[in-house]
Amino acid sequence: MTILYLLIPLSLILLGLAVWAFFWAVKNDQFDDLEGPAHRILFDEDDNDLSPEQRRQRQQTKQKSAASSDTDTPDDPEPRL
Repeated sequence: MTILYLLIPLSLILLGLAVWAFFWAVKNDQFDDLEGPAHRILFDEDDNDLSPEQRRQRQQTKQKSAASSDTDTPDDPEPRL
C-alpha cells in the first residue's frame, strides 16, 4: 500500500510530461503535413525543398513570365503542345 504514495505522483508527473510534449508538438507544427514527406520522394522537382514563401515567389514569377509571353504572341486557332 505504501508503494501507491510513490506510484501515483510518479504517474501524474509522467502524464504531465506527455501532455506537455503533445502541446509542444502541436505548437511547433509537427502535425501539419502528414502525407507531404511520403509523397515528396516521388517528385523530382526541387520545389519541395523551398519554404512556402519561396514557392509563392517562384509561382508568381512563372505566372508573370507566362502572362507576358501570352501577350507577345498572336492568338493561334490551334492549341499549343
